[in-house]
Amino acid sequence: MNNLQKRIFTSFVALPLSIFFVAKGGYLLTFFLFFILFAGLHELFSVFKKIKTILFLSLILILSIFSIYYLRENSIFLLYLSIAVVVSSDIGGYVFGKIFKWKKLTKISPKKTISGVFGSYFFSILILYIIYSTNFFGQILFKNESIPIKIFIITIFFSTVSQIGDLTISYFKRLEKIKDTGKILPGHGGLFDRIDGLMFVVIFAIIISLFEI
Repeated sequence: MNNLQKRIFTSFVALPLSIFFVAKGGYLLTFFLFFILFAGLHELFSVFKKIKTILFLSLILILSIFSIYYLRENSIFLLYLSIAVVVSSDIGGYVFGKIFKWKKLTKISPKKTISGVFGSYFFSILILYIIYSTNFFGQILFKNESIPIKIFIITIFFSTVSQIGDLTISYFKRLEKIKDTGKILPGHGGLFDRIDGLMFVVIFAIIISLFEI
C-alpha cells in the first residue's frame, strides 16, 4: 500500500470516527478529547526537543481541545464546518499538488506548491456547496438552502488558517529536522501531522462564534 492509499484509508477511518464522537457529545466526546490531548502531549515530548516549541504547541493543543468542546456545546455548525474545511483543504492541496506540480510555495515545506493552495480553496468551496445542497449535517441545514456570503467568506478564511497552521507545524518540524511527528496515523504520520490545521481553525472559530454567526 503506497502513501496515498494509506492516507485515503486513514481518512476514511479517522474522519467518521471523529464525527461520531462530536455528534454524540457528552462523556464520549470528553473521553475522545482527553485521548487526543494525552496522545498529543506524549507525541510532543517524544519528538520535539526545544522547550519553546513544546510550550507553544502544548498551549495550541490545549486551546484547540477546549475550543472543540466549547463549539460542540455552543456552535456545532461552526465546528462541523471547521472539520469539513480542514479535511477538504488537506485533500485538495495534496491532490492538486500531486497532479499539477506547480511552483514550490515555501522552503518551510518543500512539498507545498502554489497549485496545492488553489486545490485547498477549490475543495473547501466544493465541500461548502455539498453541505448546502444536501442534508450533509442532518437537520442543521435544509436542503437547497442558498449559501450566505458570510459563510462563504468564513470558509475561505478557515481554509487559509488551516494552510497556515500546516505550515506552522512544518516550520517547527524543520527546526527539529524531522519529517513526521510520529507514526500513529498511516499515510499522515503523527497526530500533529493530521490535526495541525484544525488546531488553529477551531480557535478562530470560537472568536467567530462570539459574533453569533
